[in-house]
Amino acid sequence: MIRKLATAAAFGLAALPALALDLDKMSDADRSAFRAEIRAYLLDNPEVIMEAVQILEQRQAESEAAHDFSLVEKYADPIFSDGYSWVGGNPDGDITLVEFVDYRCGYCRRAHDEVQQLVDTDGNIRLILKEFPILGEQSTLSSQFAIAVKQLNGDDAYKQVHDALISFKGDVNTTALSRLADTMGYDGQALLAHMASPAVADEIAQTRQLAGALNISGTPTFVMQDQLLRGYLPYRNMKALVEEKRGN
Repeated sequence: MIRKLATAAAFGLAALPALALDLDKMSDADRSAFRAEIRAYLLDNPEVIMEAVQILEQRQAESEAAHDFSLVEKYADPIFSDGYSWVGGNPDGDITLVEFVDYRCGYCRRAHDEVQQLVDTDGNIRLILKEFPILGEQSTLSSQFAIAVKQLNGDDAYKQVHDALISFKGDVNTTALSRLADTMGYDGQALLAHMASPAVADEIAQTRQLAGALNISGTPTFVMQDQLLRGYLPYRNMKALVEEKRGN
């Protein structure tokens, strides 16, 4: 009987009436024997533990995904139409891809060319870039510079500088940024002055506030339509997700 109880317990207690597993109604000796049988069963069948762990992880992943869906729905306006983030690709595309990016993030750098490849080869993706500097002073300087370029020189200039910063080698400081601006034909001194403006600070602050609401703590983080994608995804995975979204 004890072995039968242990087996039933290991498989979710579904095989026996609830009363049969009421430990409060067992004697101390029966309770000890029952626990020993459960332990012996699990030691003899350790795969049951792994199966249980896998089921738990799957349920947790499903719960987290459902929570992320609700977050995207709740914060759809600031995610997709905040009024200040750069919008590229096909503005009328049927798929919108949003990226929270930090220029000093190795995985953001790795993702850059693959995201661009996806946008270029697909032709029907609307891309939104959100400046989310989280890796220290050089990250913040880079984002301040990119936003200053966008605010003073427009979207085309921003994309040019964004592409340069994501592949920039060496330390980022005011001297390097001024030199980069001059190389690209922009007024470096004007940009450096504007980097410290309330308008630039407000844009970064709003994106950080949104990231906090979405529980985003790392980069790159993507939003594709109604789905949060946390971390780097190679081109083939992103392409498959685009096809899946269209199929649904």
